[in-house]
Amino acid sequence: MTLEEKVNVLLEDFLQTRTDLFLISCKISKTNKIEVTIDGDNGVSVQDCLDCSRAIENNLDREEEDFELSVYSYGIDNPLLYPRQYLKNKGRELKIITIENRELNGIIMEADEEKVDLIWKERRAKERGKGNVTIEVKEQIPYNDIKRATINIKF
Repeated sequence: MTLEEKVNVLLEDFLQTRTDLFLISCKISKTNKIEVTIDGDNGVSVQDCLDCSRAIENNLDREEEDFELSVYSYGIDNPLLYPRQYLKNKGRELKIITIENRELNGIIMEADEEKVDLIWKERRAKERGKGNVTIEVKEQIPYNDIKRATINIKF
């Protein structure tokens, strides 16, 4: 079994015991540098990263194959990649760039395996008369129409 196969099995075993966490990526370089990135439904703590690291490191033999291991939490400023990340950020403001290069900024109202529902306010011309009116816009955006989606961080 290759190092990559061993690491993937160990990660899978660990994540089965921690169903609140999920894998974003696992990269192994030619020099056996292992970089694991995880996310969680309720965020990822330092302890979660330590637990994941130990689950891998304690089950690999450095005498057999030397390696370097790093486990990271997926940062809030990184783009969303999986439906589970949209769902965990329900109620937060999201910035989406669509494949047609439309930019949308709205609150995540709902998310499922195929799409995210956003709501936002915008000013539009009145149907009758002069001036503008503020309206509430709701739109469902399929994930395959999204080029990039990031959480708008507000302090």
